[in-house]
Amino acid sequence: MNYDDILLLKGNDIATLFQDRDREILAAVKLAYQIHATGDSCLPHSSFVRFPDNDRDRIIALPAYIGGDIDTAGIKWIASFPGNLKLGMERASATLMLNSTQTGHTKAIMESSIISAKRTAASAAIGAEQLKGSQKLTTLGLIGTGLINFEIVRFLLSTCPEIETVLVYDLDRDRAEQFRQKCHQLSDRLKIKIATESSTIFQESSLISFATTATKPHISDLSQCRSGTIILHVSLRDLSPEIILSADNIVDDVDHVTRAQTSIHLAEQQVGNRDFIRTTLGDILNGAAPADGGENKIAIFSPFGLGVLDLALGELAYKLAIEQNIGDTITSFLPTSWLERSESGVSI
Repeated sequence: MNYDDILLLKGNDIATLFQDRDREILAAVKLAYQIHATGDSCLPHSSFVRFPDNDRDRIIALPAYIGGDIDTAGIKWIASFPGNLKLGMERASATLMLNSTQTGHTKAIMESSIISAKRTAASAAIGAEQLKGSQKLTTLGLIGTGLINFEIVRFLLSTCPEIETVLVYDLDRDRAEQFRQKCHQLSDRLKIKIATESSTIFQESSLISFATTATKPHISDLSQCRSGTIILHVSLRDLSPEIILSADNIVDDVDHVTRAQTSIHLAEQQVGNRDFIRTTLGDILNGAAPADGGENKIAIFSPFGLGVLDLALGELAYKLAIEQNIGDTITSFLPTSWLERSESGVSI
């Protein structure tokens, strides 16, 4: 491609490129965490666009740079509109732009809802893999039955293959049933059951994933959970500050997750410090912190969702697309140099 060309990848292009590449996706996300933990990245805070008298819908900008063997920069622009589900549309839509780190020129624009879901799920699955130690996580509990938890099941089949049973809970029973049927496409060996009460999830699961659209904490008691339970708190706002403060807390980035009224942020506001956060996943992956907190507490992984992960998968998609000649090219995107443009008609 020429320096002023842009590769355009649509959603179905991304789906094709990532088909049967779970291991490569996991490796890319893991590498991004490791690079970020060493400081070879630039990760400004996400910017939230919200709307008056509407606390559910939002559009978020995630700019980032990731160095090392990935070496790319860019920005994800992602909208979350939960009401879309009632209209028969996906909750989230997103666009990812990649920029050359040599010239700054845009080199790719791609649909990014699939990338966003897969990086989120891969992150959660890596967290479970690191935190489980010698545990056999045979029963997975899911609260929320959207795309994110579906992708989490997909990647957990790679990082925690011992999972035998999946318990599913959603406020919408029809969505839960639809989810159960979809999960059978991932594996025919899994026992997938729909729970009628969330308490069943807490009582019977050794690994629990929250992927809801909650804007405020709605869970204040985890006493029914067994000791050593691992919670993937992907939706970030389900658990009360009291639960957070009593747990072994692992995050993806301390500064990023302690904002935007996440449960971690609320806990910080309550006690006035961040001492309850033990470590980051990147430090665990790099061997700078132990995976086990050593107190046999419930372990909670709260990933804010870092733009460097989107870049890692965007760069993977870009390279695969070039290799396989997938996507459309926007040629000569940049204008002619201002020194070469005719300025006829301008009087001096």
